[in-house]
Amino acid sequence: VLAHVVDVHCHPTDSDLAMTREAARTLPIRICAMATRGSDQDLVADLARAAPDKVVPCFGYHPWFYHWISLTPAPSKEAHYRTLFLPDSPPPKPEQVSAFERLLPYLPDPIPLSDVLADVRAHLAAFPHAMLGEVGLDRACRIPYAHPAPPPYSYSEYAPPPGDDGARRELSPFATPLAHQLAVLEAQLALAAELGRNVSLHSVQCQQATVGLLDRMKARSGARWLAISVDLHSCGLSAQTLQQITARHPNVFLSLSTAINARSPAHTALIAAAPPDRLLVESDFHDVRRAAPYTWHMLRAVAAVRGWRVEDA
Repeated sequence: VLAHVVDVHCHPTDSDLAMTREAARTLPIRICAMATRGSDQDLVADLARAAPDKVVPCFGYHPWFYHWISLTPAPSKEAHYRTLFLPDSPPPKPEQVSAFERLLPYLPDPIPLSDVLADVRAHLAAFPHAMLGEVGLDRACRIPYAHPAPPPYSYSEYAPPPGDDGARRELSPFATPLAHQLAVLEAQLALAAELGRNVSLHSVQCQQATVGLLDRMKARSGARWLAISVDLHSCGLSAQTLQQITARHPNVFLSLSTAINARSPAHTALIAAAPPDRLLVESDFHDVRRAAPYTWHMLRAVAAVRGWRVEDA
């Protein structure tokens, strides 16, 4: 049975790379390995080359890092981030200015969106069966007072290691504006539609924004959009919103994970509400050695809720 199981969303290159390459070759399942930022696109490509029968590579930029991306060439680093976090209207409060001045030294020089799209296009072209991912929208994420972390990322600026004093995870009051996130995301999705590549989509606290996004992409790209599959990964939508989306968008799937969805009993309502042929499973985990057991755990949960045999799920 495991030979037919696919973990549709995980982050194996966030862990020790030598261990990951070795473990990936002997996986009992297949995995879809996500990229998230400029520094891990090549890591995902290398892993796919090391274990081509086990790894489907996925290339793209995650919304946690969209603030690093400028829609046009920025006149300066400060001007770019000031536009995002300290707009002129309404006038920023003194405490916001102070927080911005503290945060700015931690932030990298912005990358033009044109460079991001060229990078994603080149990686997708190198792997004809690769997906776009992980991309998406996130209204919960605030920008940390921390320098960008080098790989591996399992203990990074967003997730300090056990026993850490927490200083690296101190969060600023700033979040990337939704309009900026949508501009970066829609450009990546347009590329996926152009190239005919499936998508792994992140959506956190953005239910109505996600509904609107999917409607716009369908209207804008038409048949090309409908020809690709879009997976709402570790889906946190309400069952009602999910049904609204799947009724209007025959190319939209959802996947659920033990790591994220099993924390809440609400995931059983999503399992029950999903069309039976558009329900996927994932680990959403960084240690590739846990991909199979975590994905299997969610597969069993899906089978139990739907009253299916595991072999038929």
